[in-house]
Amino acid sequence: MLTTRRTLLASMFVLAGLISTSAFAQKTPLRVVTDATFPPMEFVKDGKRTGFDIDLVEALGKEMGRPIEWIDIDFKGLIPALQSGRADMAMSAIYITDERRKVVDFSDPYYAGGLVVLTKKDGPVKALKDLDGKKVSVQVGTKSVNYLKDHFPKVTRVEVEKNQEMFNLAQIGRADAAVTGKPAAKLYAQSHPDMTVLAEQVTTEEYGMAIPKNQPETTKAINEALKKIKANGVYDQLVAKWFEAPAK
Repeated sequence: MLTTRRTLLASMFVLAGLISTSAFAQKTPLRVVTDATFPPMEFVKDGKRTGFDIDLVEALGKEMGRPIEWIDIDFKGLIPALQSGRADMAMSAIYITDERRKVVDFSDPYYAGGLVVLTKKDGPVKALKDLDGKKVSVQVGTKSVNYLKDHFPKVTRVEVEKNQEMFNLAQIGRADAAVTGKPAAKLYAQSHPDMTVLAEQVTTEEYGMAIPKNQPETTKAINEALKKIKANGVYDQLVAKWFEAPAK
């Protein structure tokens, strides 16, 4: 009888410990590194971190019951921070690549980046095939230049030094369109109602959240939370806020 009581008591302590550990894990801050210099994904406004990535992580943290502890770091230091154990996740418009997968794990893709076409709503470019024979502004040194050379040889490239100049040429009609990264194009279209980003993308490269390989439980929890906020509408609200709604 005494042995039975001792066994029961020991089992209760183990169960209490498991419950306590679970509760602690939920309340433990998720340490997230970011380089907040890439609007509209992550940037600093009025001294405060903001952007699509920032809002998304905060929404995921709320879903998981874990507060977010942000750590600012240069982009080149994001993955080393995960490898050294300094952070639990990196969120900073990081493309999922095979090379990066060798050293970190990734969440499910959360947004489709890549090259897109920015053009006037009433202009002649309505689809990718319409680029042939048109003037297209691109920024020197970016992926857009060589991609158009290789895949759209009939395009007349208007190569410029600055991002803003590329957009301006498309808006005033000196170029029929601009080809650039999706976040930057979407941000510009938000502030210029006469401009639009074609739904058909030039290239598609998926953004993901990078997570240390020794934290598979974090990857699983992030993916489950991402599915939940996509199902309950929170994700769509954030996409509308940062990529569709007029800029404020």
